[in-house]
Amino acid sequence: MPSHVTILGAGVVGLCTALYCARRGMRVTVMERNARERDGCSYGNAGMIVPSHFMPLAAPGMVKQGLKWMWSPESPFYIKPRLDADLLGWGLHFWKASTKARTAAAAPVLRDLSLLSRRCHEELEQQLDFGLVQKGLIMLCKKQQTLDEEARTAAQANALGIAAEVLDAKATAALDPAVTVDVCGSVYFPQDCHLSPARLMAALEAEVVRLGVEFLWETEVVGVETEGEALRAVQTSRGLVSCDEVVLCGGVWSAGLAKELGLRIPMQAGKGYSLTLTNPRQLPELCSICTEARLAVTPMDGALRVGGTMEMAGMDEDITQRRVRGITRAFPAYFPAFQESDFAEVRPWSGLRPVSPDGMPYLGRSQRWKNLAVATGHAMMGLSLAPATGKIVADLLAGENVPLKLDLMSPDRFL
Repeated sequence: MPSHVTILGAGVVGLCTALYCARRGMRVTVMERNARERDGCSYGNAGMIVPSHFMPLAAPGMVKQGLKWMWSPESPFYIKPRLDADLLGWGLHFWKASTKARTAAAAPVLRDLSLLSRRCHEELEQQLDFGLVQKGLIMLCKKQQTLDEEARTAAQANALGIAAEVLDAKATAALDPAVTVDVCGSVYFPQDCHLSPARLMAALEAEVVRLGVEFLWETEVVGVETEGEALRAVQTSRGLVSCDEVVLCGGVWSAGLAKELGLRIPMQAGKGYSLTLTNPRQLPELCSICTEARLAVTPMDGALRVGGTMEMAGMDEDITQRRVRGITRAFPAYFPAFQESDFAEVRPWSGLRPVSPDGMPYLGRSQRWKNLAVATGHAMMGLSLAPATGKIVADLLAGENVPLKLDLMSPDRFL
């Protein structure tokens, strides 16, 4: 059992890792480049726990679909054209991973990780009370062709043990009568859940502080000190911090430090946006995804959050207004009680998701350094998978058996 664990990153993955390590009696220090009052991806996301998302981002047809979306300034997906070796390498890996065989191998791994994480969320809700809502998720479809495609996904889900039900328009309306929807049908995933990310983060932080976890806010990692095959100390903007174990979970910023450590974890920043209506015209009881528009819609403590897009423009955190317009224009097509003007005074949020090229997170030990664990690259599913990720890392550090195979998530898989 390590006496001191240094966690690089205080997002939801970092906090969950700190929680499970501290509960095992480890001394934990969490370093974070931002101030405590941060507003990263762990806060502005859609707040969904989604076992339904068992298909990796790199799936058959995604390259073709992505190329189509590239020509629309308000589409759900965009890659800023630029001569960048990391981007080109990432794209090549994405293309290679977008096969039926690779997707078939990845799906049960994501299923197991998601279901484990859902159970962890349930346990944490009983202990910390952050408002987990267990009512399921609806995949809303405007077009019959889309509904047919989602029905095939539902069949795959049921075959994997993830409950899914295909509904027509009438059954969809009856499932959540508090809102008006204009769709031809939907797929309902009853095992999915939702919550308020800010409440979850506050509850996690309060709990780890109670357990004695130390935080170093506004602390940049500038290097490491090594001895043989081990990391012995982390060099920071505030001085040297010794460590027995290091966990790299700094989101998209993990890639830079990984490169310095001689690791190769291809990653791109996938900028996402959300807008939160504090006094919505209608408030659904269930979270939903507007399938064709790739929008996520989540009720949060009386407010309504609408988010989406995947914009790959490097580490640029600026708001791209045409992407925001894509969200505000598409949303009323599914929820006709709303108007685009409802969002006129809403300040858009944006965050950089850490996106691996094969749609799988980086989770596990590195062969290069015997006391380094990596936990990043969760893309849009960081909040959903964070508790399971933290539990698995704590198991690894304690030298115990891990509840599922990590081969497809190995941080060394692109070496």
